[in-house]
Amino acid sequence: MTRSRFLYTIIIVIVILSGLASRHLANLLPEWNKLYLGDALWALMVFFMVGWLFPRKSTVWVALGALVFSYTIEFSQLYHSVWIDTIRYSRLGGLILGYGFLWSDLVCYTAGIAVGLLLEMFVLKNRAGL
Repeated sequence: MTRSRFLYTIIIVIVILSGLASRHLANLLPEWNKLYLGDALWALMVFFMVGWLFPRKSTVWVALGALVFSYTIEFSQLYHSVWIDTIRYSRLGGLILGYGFLWSDLVCYTAGIAVGLLLEMFVLKNRAGL
């Protein structure tokens, strides 16, 4: 029961490019995209990264690990200090750490990770050797 790191690397790159495209093309997409799609895709990426890092863990373990990581990042946004805010306001720091706490982000993270869980259980299971 091992995930294919090659396949997961490809999926991670596709999700990252989709997330960046959702931000770059936000004005061409529906309003909800600006608010929610990027966060859901970020969490989906986290799900696949956790799966990549821990290829032998169960799908549920990967989902819970991704949720804990994502929620921790979101709750860390309640803390403000010059050093961390400086990181957050760089392009890469903002993409990873976010800027400010929003309850709706927790919902988006849960949805994105749920999509990853369902994809792995019903689509990738047969292709990734799970």
